Amino acid sequence: MNGPDLKSTMSSNAGSQSAASAALLSVRALEKRYRTKSGEEVQALKQINVDLADGEFVSVLGPSGCGKTTLLKIIVGIVPPSAGTLSLRGAPISGPQAGMGVVFQSSVLLPWWTVLENVLLPIRVLKLDLAANRKKARDLLALVGLKGFENSYPGELSGGMQQRAAIVRGLIHDPGILLMDEPFGALDAMTRERMNVELQRIWLSTAKTVFFITHSVSEAVFLSDRVLVLSARPGTLVDEIKVPFPRPRNIDLMSTAEFGDLTRRLRGALGGGEATHD
Repeated sequence: MNGPDLKSTMSSNAGSQSAASAALLSVRALEKRYRTKSGEEVQALKQINVDLADGEFVSVLGPSGCGKTTLLKIIVGIVPPSAGTLSLRGAPISGPQAGMGVVFQSSVLLPWWTVLENVLLPIRVLKLDLAANRKKARDLLALVGLKGFENSYPGELSGGMQQRAAIVRGLIHDPGILLMDEPFGALDAMTRERMNVELQRIWLSTAKTVFFITHSVSEAVFLSDRVLVLSARPGTLVDEIKVPFPRPRNIDLMSTAEFGDLTRRLRGALGGGEATHD
């Protein structure tokens, strides 16, 4: 039996035609340069073009130092680009955006606040109705399996549970896009697999657009609709690979020949670089 078509599409523009026609996020000719303390100019990113469609899950792979996290920070609006343009729903991005949620590798939960209080932090920052969002926070915590832990403190939770709380905090203000910077990188392999399945379930339930940074090839394939590959510095988009597997996906998918074929294609696109381990 023939497997699904795993043909990759290499393009200077990472957005597919369907994504471009209904782009939630659009990045054009983006570049980032900075100067070191010694005065040397370093180019971190070069001519990045990306479109993300509403409800799409897109991962970014690339070797360490290629600018993945820099790209995420520019999209969030906390680091300015040196050149190029970015827009969210057609509006230029020129600073931190209320329409985005962010989840980092560390959960960054405040240890003196309960889980519920931590989740509600963006509501406080954005000066939204705190009372009106408490039920929503409890509902989202139940969605990620944290019902009954609302009044617990971060130190009383496992690493995986802390990251679930961080995901809820990223979703509480109903952002148009959720940006995730290696959110499971610090977890052990078994917990990471469970969190991949959990994140897929949350994504299917919320229909959010997700922009996901990872070093794990298998994680990128398991979670994504598309995987973007960046070169070594300066980070340049060198490939885009569409993931054909239907959803929902389970961990057994990783053992199939088709899954193995796609991960090998990605490793080839990475040139055998370090972003090939899982």
